[in-house]
Amino acid sequence: MADSKISIGGKDYTYPVLKGSTGPDVIDIRKLYGQTGAFTYDPGFTSTASCESGLTYIDGDAGVLLHRGYPIDQLAEQSSFLEVAYLLIHGELPNQDELNEFTGTITRHTMVHEQIAKFLSGFRRDGHPMAIMCGVVGALSAFYPDSTNITDPKQRMISMHRLIAKMPTIAAMAYKYSVGQPFVYPRNDLSYTANFLRMTFSVPAEDYEPDPVIVDAMDKIFILHADHEQNASTSTVRLAGSSGANPFACIAAGIACLWGPAHGGANEAALNMLREIATVDRIPEYIARAKNKDDPFRLMGFGHRVYKNFDPRAKVMQKTAADVLEKLGVSDPIFDVARELEQIALKDSYFIEKKLYPNVDFYSGVILSAIGFPTTMFTVLFALARTVGWVAQWNEMISDPEQKIGRPRQLYTGPTQRDYVPCKER
Repeated sequence: MADSKISIGGKDYTYPVLKGSTGPDVIDIRKLYGQTGAFTYDPGFTSTASCESGLTYIDGDAGVLLHRGYPIDQLAEQSSFLEVAYLLIHGELPNQDELNEFTGTITRHTMVHEQIAKFLSGFRRDGHPMAIMCGVVGALSAFYPDSTNITDPKQRMISMHRLIAKMPTIAAMAYKYSVGQPFVYPRNDLSYTANFLRMTFSVPAEDYEPDPVIVDAMDKIFILHADHEQNASTSTVRLAGSSGANPFACIAAGIACLWGPAHGGANEAALNMLREIATVDRIPEYIARAKNKDDPFRLMGFGHRVYKNFDPRAKVMQKTAADVLEKLGVSDPIFDVARELEQIALKDSYFIEKKLYPNVDFYSGVILSAIGFPTTMFTVLFALARTVGWVAQWNEMISDPEQKIGRPRQLYTGPTQRDYVPCKER
């Protein structure tokens, strides 16, 4: 194992360089402060490995996303969301018996406590569905206190099953409440994704028959959003969990973080941008504005902070978007704008040089809108899918013998010590 040398105050210090199974080497600076009295400074933790994990690997330069070693495009095209959930939690793809048992367990946990329906009635009707999700998921520990002992692996697994199973039910209830429709109970004869679509769009006067093309598209969206390494919301879940907080509180914290427009709200922002452009003939005007450094307008749904080449998830979404729009026969100028803007971005030298390719948020917003989801539900769907990654990351952290309570340090720039002066003398 190689070492790294750091010189501080005329003294040299040596720190081990750790190697993962793939990816960048990591300098182990755990003893840095104790030996030197100095901290490292890394706003946003963009150059800091906060944990050891075996779940997800991203190579942004090469456009690679792996879950437990499996490429995301293979999982999205050949697997199912619950199979990916099993993979993230247990580390290996299930055989048929294991998948059947896992699917059955999740299906049996989809019902929520009947008091939760009364709990929702306390929210305003025009409350954002994400606000409702934060409140309801955070309150689940009051409904299911029997599975909040984080030191018991069995109780942790029960909590993970409950969260994965109940999130679609809660998401559908949040939507139904916002539009003034009665809640729809889950059905055990439907798949995870088909069940969610039915709970969302069915009404007592007319049942909803999930279309296989739409179910497949939603399942792909769920898979593509299941986990994404140590992003802001996942780091939030881990940080909350490091204090010993119960899993429901930790996932509620993740939902709150995901709500931010710089994180989970990107697909909503992309669709709003398309609506602002409105018609194909206005695209050149907005392209010119995007290229103008003095214009505050920015194209949403293009490029990615991590992926510097292309977003591997976007390739899957590109085909899925085409399939959904063709199946639904949707005639909407917004989708015409999306198609034209996509073609320009893939050919225009400005976009190519700056690597502003359409990302997963660009396509998923188009798909979700075509299916019938309002933009307020986009981040809710993201949270539904990401719950799988959150609980897997949380469980991995709790199981890690080197896990400690999170305690970032700071570069203090405030006043140095000074004496108090009574108010009358100031």
